[in-house]
Amino acid sequence: MKAVSLFSGGLDSLLAVCLMQDQGIEVVAVNFVSPFFGAEPANRKAAAQLGIEYHELDIGTEYMDVLKKPVYGYGKNFNPCIDCHGFMLNRAGRFMEEIGASFLVTGEVVGERPMSQNKSALQQVEKLSGYKGLVLRPLSARLLEPTIPEQEGWVDRSRLLDISGRSRSRQMQLAEHYGIKEYPTPAGGCLLTQENYSRRLRRILAVKPEIAVDELAILKTGRHFYLSEGELLVVGRNHNENEQLQKIARSHDYLIKVTDRPGPLGLLRLFDADKTPDLLTAASIVARYSDARDLDSTRVSISPPDSLEPILLSVRPCQPEEVPPSV
Repeated sequence: MKAVSLFSGGLDSLLAVCLMQDQGIEVVAVNFVSPFFGAEPANRKAAAQLGIEYHELDIGTEYMDVLKKPVYGYGKNFNPCIDCHGFMLNRAGRFMEEIGASFLVTGEVVGERPMSQNKSALQQVEKLSGYKGLVLRPLSARLLEPTIPEQEGWVDRSRLLDISGRSRSRQMQLAEHYGIKEYPTPAGGCLLTQENYSRRLRRILAVKPEIAVDELAILKTGRHFYLSEGELLVVGRNHNENEQLQKIARSHDYLIKVTDRPGPLGLLRLFDADKTPDLLTAASIVARYSDARDLDSTRVSISPPDSLEPILLSVRPCQPEEVPPSV
């Protein structure tokens, strides 16, 4: 008997796998990858620790539809947790059918997250998944209605657990029992739960609703300024962010750098191809965050799209009151 486990790499998902292995179930783990979560190196290490087959499934493009129009709305920020879990179970269910597995496993615990893991929310998630009755939650199974795997005798319900609430004491005892020594502390690994990231994402979607998922990498880095509705300037805050901006720059971006003083890299991105870039303002803002900030004038190099020749400007660094609000 084979099952597909939604595998975050966290302790709950590890324990859910262990409980299935105890009953002779072959477990195949899937981890979902999007611009907002997934593909952590620790996940692969955790799967190897359990000796299970591990797959990373890219859901970025499909997931954008869920993000924009969730049936059950958002959490505190831009996180559609119930719709997200339902979508992931649906995608895992399709993968289950592809590999000939029989049911789905998750590490969800009743009441561990009051808004998204109460009994009502778990029922909503299962309804959205399209695989009603095939979603087994081993850590809390005895607090929930029996699933098809239990009813059919594929797994022994009496050997499943009744964990609930936010205390981690029973999970930590189980980890010791199974010899699991390395696992991440519980935390929100999804960028959509973060206030600053959510604010940036809402703004960029308002400017470009059909933005490609690979363009969203820019939201993780630097200070963000909209010079106009379709003109985003990102200014690095340290050497690592400057390097990151260099890596994610696209062919139509402008790269901006003060030439005669140390300072950040700026990346100017236009979301409207017909728009004329405000290079002077962008250069002045970049200069504001350089060591030339107190000078009357400084030289700035701008690398325009598809050109080997940089544009050289002399600009006055912006005064603090002239810098537009950051996003």
